[in-house]
Amino acid sequence: MHVSTDAESHIRELMDEQLTCWNDGDLECFMKHYWKSDSLIFIGKSGVTYGWQSTLENYVKGYPDRDAMGELTFTIIDVQLLSEDKAYVIGKWHLQRKEDAPEGHYTLLWKLIDGNWVIVSDHSS
Repeated sequence: MHVSTDAESHIRELMDEQLTCWNDGDLECFMKHYWKSDSLIFIGKSGVTYGWQSTLENYVKGYPDRDAMGELTFTIIDVQLLSEDKAYVIGKWHLQRKEDAPEGHYTLLWKLIDGNWVIVSDHSS
């Protein structure tokens, strides 16, 4: 079942905010829609990372400056409502940099916690 128009629109807006933060070179701002918890799960090419702070530190290590960060774009392929407080997002990311243009796919589990949609699990490859 698809997310209601309001929930899907809101999640898309939050992801647009993330793009703006990334493209402004602000990783902490980019992370503001991730669950600020030790239970946050990020799965990437290096394996599983647990926790908001560890995930931020990995981003800082992997993207130390604006050149490394490049210009990020998302293509959202599907948004599905799993329950009233959980949504599943599948999409593609693309990073345009001077020297290369890496890209891949992501699956995000969004959860409504204390009235705010936050990413509780991110698998990006």
